[in-house]
Amino acid sequence: MLVFDRAAVRAHRERAAARWPQHDFLKRAVAGRLLDRLRDVTWRFERALDLGCHGGTVAELLPEVGGVGTLVQADLSPAMARRAAANGRPTLVADEEALPFAPDSFDLALSVLSLHWVNDLPGTLIQVNRCLKPDGLFLGALLGGDSLHELRVALMEAETELSGGLSPRISPFAEVRDCGGLLQRAGFALPVVDSDTITVTYADPLALMRELRGMGEANAVRERRRSGTPAALFARAAERYAERFAQPDGRIPLTFQVLYLTAWTPHETQPQPMRPGSARARLAEALDTVERPAGDRADPGPPHGRG
Repeated sequence: MLVFDRAAVRAHRERAAARWPQHDFLKRAVAGRLLDRLRDVTWRFERALDLGCHGGTVAELLPEVGGVGTLVQADLSPAMARRAAANGRPTLVADEEALPFAPDSFDLALSVLSLHWVNDLPGTLIQVNRCLKPDGLFLGALLGGDSLHELRVALMEAETELSGGLSPRISPFAEVRDCGGLLQRAGFALPVVDSDTITVTYADPLALMRELRGMGEANAVRERRRSGTPAALFARAAERYAERFAQPDGRIPLTFQVLYLTAWTPHETQPQPMRPGSARARLAEALDTVERPAGDRADPGPPHGRG
């Protein structure tokens, strides 16, 4: 199923590349939190991939963490790839939906705020798994379903009021409850998914919308309206946003839910679940109680029903 217009995603990122350092705060914050997970890993990753590198933020922060040898940077946008390449690390233009890497190419794969624009997330995760060596580590961060909920509500109310209907204006995002299953379907072992919320405030709703554009996060849903958005809609949405969500000081909040994915490619040295029936002690003994066959009850109690 094609949800996103990948050409639009590329175009938005191309446009954002020119002024990327002025709008990279979210990427920088999330990259720092994701890289913190590397501090708990004691061994060295000789070859790593930064998938969706944007302007090279991960490469900039990586020396503070250590433990990584060669970092290969890849981005959908040629302009972003050129900006990232200025740090001297190997860089290429690559689409997350069609990775050009051979199997077992990397010990570590990182992706920060790029995979939420992928149409086939399970397929992309399978490709990431394939290009990692056995016992390789994947660390990913993508926007979750609670992101931009204030903007979503304001646009929905404004468009309903002005036109009597709705059109897709904000990207659908992954849900935290689904990501663990996606990692397992892609063949990863030991998946862990957790989430974090980052709230940013702006002087007014229009400044907020300009920020999203500067980040390259403008609407790229395939079914979006192509004829352009009436200025009246943005004006009314800004009014509804302020009415519904403005803080006491008048500033406007915007919420980002970030999902962090951690998983390993399978290896025989990893912990394995025990086979059913292989336990050497019974749970009833540990709890100092009596074990009964399934369906038996010690005290059936009174019958159910209305009194």
